[in-house]
Amino acid sequence: MGMVIIKMIHSFKNLAKLLICLLLLGIGQPVLSSVKSNEPDVAALWDRYLSDDARKSPVIRYPFERCFKLASAKYSLPLSLLLAVSRGESNFNPRAKSDRNCHGLMQIRWPQTAKHLGIYKLEELYDPCTNILAGARYLREMLDRYDGNLHLTLAAYNYGPNRIRKNSDSGSIPQGAQWYSNYIYHHLKHILRGATASAAAAGSGGRLRYNPKQQLEIITFTKPYRAAGFYQYLKARAPGLNLDWYRMGLGRYQVVMLYTDERTLANGKRKLRNLGIRVKGR
Repeated sequence: MGMVIIKMIHSFKNLAKLLICLLLLGIGQPVLSSVKSNEPDVAALWDRYLSDDARKSPVIRYPFERCFKLASAKYSLPLSLLLAVSRGESNFNPRAKSDRNCHGLMQIRWPQTAKHLGIYKLEELYDPCTNILAGARYLREMLDRYDGNLHLTLAAYNYGPNRIRKNSDSGSIPQGAQWYSNYIYHHLKHILRGATASAAAAGSGGRLRYNPKQQLEIITFTKPYRAAGFYQYLKARAPGLNLDWYRMGLGRYQVVMLYTDERTLANGKRKLRNLGIRVKGR
């Protein structure tokens, strides 16, 4: 492996290409693990959200807004939380499907969780309102089960309540569940941050629409830590870019650049080219 790395260093003059190859080989995982140890306590961040920000409503108009508001009111859950889960799970794609047989906007697992929630036909999971209401009901059940602890609620939403003990502390839950809670918090920050940016851009009281199509694919990985690591690398190298990453289903994790118009798209592609990253498509 050492000789392979040396040859790669000599053959790649561009740091970005080298990093991509290191991530693909899995060498970036220990580096990412060391970064994770320096992250804030995500359980504390969720507690702070519930006390300080849970009542904030995004200014951006998200897809299926009526359904999200209905679910928020019916199950007494923050609207921004439901939006963050859907953004992280499917990027608001009602036809999303994962390699673990999870479906729709909120990625409801078939058939176990779906039938528990009263859904007996797979096709029903592709109806946006049905899926959102099911996801909200399940989150409400988990939140009640874990006495209002949103960190454990999200861990159980991802891993199942049988694998997350009610008295678990943050360090004792499975690493994947810990990662999931942090991943949804990442998307929550975008939901809440989008409110300020949208208000400024919209001008006189208008509301911008969230458009998942205004995203330029940069690279797709098969492991989440590789996507997260490359996302962090790009943020450090090009802080002016509006970047994000998503779990796309079926074992795909995509790093993207968000843009609002043709000008920001062209400027973003130019910055990526300066880093030695050429993207296809628009």
